[in-house]
Amino acid sequence: VKVLAGIVPVVGAKMAQYMNDNVPGIFVPQYLIDELSQAPKGTGVSKGIEIAARMIRQMKEEKICDGVHIMFIGREERVPEILEGAGLV
Repeated sequence: VKVLAGIVPVVGAKMAQYMNDNVPGIFVPQYLIDELSQAPKGTGVSKGIEIAARMIRQMKEEKICDGVHIMFIGREERVPEILEGAGLV
């Protein structure tokens, strides 16, 4: 059985908290919400890309899953930045 991790880059603390409160099966750790809340105004998308790339790198290094499914809804053109940041391309 192959396992894919679903990655939804979050672009702000409010989005992360909303997902925790309203999306079944989603859990955004408080340390990530804190990191997002400390990002300078206007840098949420870049911070979300950075966090997603970091998570993918960690999952690859720790062999947690067999692949990832990145769901950057409305920002699909930014997915290559995540792949580059994760060291996959």
